[in-house]
Amino acid sequence: MIDTPKNDNNFTDQKSLNALKLHGEKIIYAVLLVLAVFFGWQYYQKNYAKIDTVAADAYTSISVRDERLVQAYLNPQLDEVAKQALAEEEKQLFGDIDALVAAHGNTVYAWQALMIKARHQTNNNDLDGAVATLSQATSINLDDDGLTAIAKIRHARAMLANGDTNGALSIANEAMPTAFEASRQELLGDIYHAKNEIDNAKSAYTNAWEVLRERQENRAVLALKLQSLGVNVEPIEPTPSVVSIPNTQPVIEGGEVFEMIEHDSAVADTQNPHTGN
Repeated sequence: MIDTPKNDNNFTDQKSLNALKLHGEKIIYAVLLVLAVFFGWQYYQKNYAKIDTVAADAYTSISVRDERLVQAYLNPQLDEVAKQALAEEEKQLFGDIDALVAAHGNTVYAWQALMIKARHQTNNNDLDGAVATLSQATSINLDDDGLTAIAKIRHARAMLANGDTNGALSIANEAMPTAFEASRQELLGDIYHAKNEIDNAKSAYTNAWEVLRERQENRAVLALKLQSLGVNVEPIEPTPSVVSIPNTQPVIEGGEVFEMIEHDSAVADTQNPHTGN
């Protein structure tokens, strides 16, 4: 056994003490930072994460009931009693949507719920209600330009269908992501046609068609709108795909999809090919 010299131990202790004096403050700050992160995460899990879970659960219930209502309304043999029952259920659904938005207004769940409510209002021809609901949706700041664009386009379409062409035009002229340029240009064409500005309508429709041509995406309703104004366009041949790809892609998992825009457009087209009235 080899004894360590006492003076060596004293030297080591003194060296450690000097190092502690030199770096001790940094070590304390590092420990405090680690503790702050740990307890901050614990606080988030106990509070905000719980809030997100509550909002998600509320939206899931709304989504399930919405789907049930949609399926029920497809029944062509509904009698008056059944229709009244569905109307009452829809009223309760709206109440739950309003409660979700009031409690969790700046979440994607609130945005999705408002999209559902606006769709029901549009189907019921409650255009004033749809305009108000979609206006509320556009005010939600989710830091997602795509979701904002969807809300804006739907809002403008509801305003157009409700006869507010100037309001719709103001929204349609706002900047949007390039992925929505075809829909924005088609919307502009609908608005200009409603204002009887035919040359502007032709130009906007043509712009939309050219954007779709670049993407090799066909849109039959747009082709009909162009043809009705005397503009003949070459058909767009979609690129063959080895894998079957659906026509619409989800915006967010479990939520509304891009077809919401086309749905409102289709509703408008059944009323008038251009104006939605």
